[in-house]
Amino acid sequence: MSERKEHCTLTRPALVSILICVLCVSAVLLTENGCGSSGPRIQHVVIVFQENRTPDNLFQDPVLIARGADIVNRGVNSKGETIPLTEIGLGTNGPSPDLYDLSHAHQAFLQMCNLKQSTNECAMDGADRIYVKCSEGSSACLPTNPQFKYVSPSEVQPYFQLAEQYTFADRMFQTNQGPSFPAHQFILSGTSAPTATSNLFAAENPLNTGQTGCIAPPGETVYMIDPSGQESKSQYPCFEHPTLTDLLNSNGVNWRYYTPGAGSIWTAPNAIQHMCGPNATPPNATKCVGADWTHNVVVATPQNPASVLIDIANKQLPAVSWVIPSGANSDHASLNEGKGPSWVAAIVNAIGNSPYWDNTVIFITWDDWGGWYDHVPPPQIINSYEYGFRVPLIVVSPYAKPGYISHTTHDFGSILKFVEVTFDLPSLGYADARADDLSDCFNFRQQPLRFQTVAAPLNADYFLNDRRPPTDPDDD
Repeated sequence: MSERKEHCTLTRPALVSILICVLCVSAVLLTENGCGSSGPRIQHVVIVFQENRTPDNLFQDPVLIARGADIVNRGVNSKGETIPLTEIGLGTNGPSPDLYDLSHAHQAFLQMCNLKQSTNECAMDGADRIYVKCSEGSSACLPTNPQFKYVSPSEVQPYFQLAEQYTFADRMFQTNQGPSFPAHQFILSGTSAPTATSNLFAAENPLNTGQTGCIAPPGETVYMIDPSGQESKSQYPCFEHPTLTDLLNSNGVNWRYYTPGAGSIWTAPNAIQHMCGPNATPPNATKCVGADWTHNVVVATPQNPASVLIDIANKQLPAVSWVIPSGANSDHASLNEGKGPSWVAAIVNAIGNSPYWDNTVIFITWDDWGGWYDHVPPPQIINSYEYGFRVPLIVVSPYAKPGYISHTTHDFGSILKFVEVTFDLPSLGYADARADDLSDCFNFRQQPLRFQTVAAPLNADYFLNDRRPPTDPDDD
């Protein structure tokens, strides 16, 4: 008996050691399967923010559909009629040019949603009620059922290649229910509230937009939405609350925000007072001169139209980047030149063919739905302004699951949370707090994917040598 007891008894330190080993092994396995932190593998996150598309509109890709992506080629209008989606060009040139724009204001969201009060769900049958306007100088531009369109697949093949090779998410939603100005606030800080304690959200683009944010002229305002859904108040578009960049700064993580214009509604830092550091008390400021702005916000010029490509080539890519296109490269209806897929491919190719590939994640998404029909309703409606409609998301990384369709619900807050988890940051406490962290899109145990250059009509040299004055991505 004494001998048997001697062999079966473990000391307390031994038991503790075994338990620690088991926990460590479990943590490693969870992480490698994409269920935990990206750990030391990911050192760079690049957020490419294009404009105004839905999965049904932009990704009529038979390969993705065959893999189970929830993309359809028809919709329903307010009369209950089934409307087939018909083909249109991406840009303002080509055989089937897009010469009109659709409203993507909050009112347009409400029209397309057609909320069922009994279930708090969108019926998704009101797209035909969305206001459509012809481009300046165009006449008789509107086809039948202009909201029910899909982009010619031949014009977006770089997007298809990326989505097919890496991870495509068919349940990515814009967090907000309005246009570009609030959407860019959400991708920077998870909210468009004017202060940290406000229950209001900036709901629309500012009125009388020229310069906006904290350098907007006196008299410029933006409508705010309250918890009841009323836009009964407006205010000057200069806000003050924490942003993701504050967390990055506090933890010594460098970042840059690449943008075509200092005063654009797409340049989110200009509307956060401590990031802008206006040169006079708003509304009398004319430029941002603060430390965040001068050190981290990179505004395109004719002499330097594609700084992100130069930084990649010079091995100066920061840990976190926001990349905002020019109007010509933005995918915005009636404004772009059909060059967005090449622009995005140039960024991905520059990273993929550099040492950065081994430790980088690139998120390619679109800021709002642009007024185009999409059949999937938001997962829920909260705060009278969240969530919005679907937008596409492509996750590109050597650790992205190859050929994977993510059906998990994501939103802009998910990208913020991924950054927080990757760099061991606290939560901002806005949209990031209730979002997932995109873990299902990764497998950190897999053999890292070998990069394959993305074929595109235009390469990086074109964008590096496009000396035209940069245009703002959105003017409505």
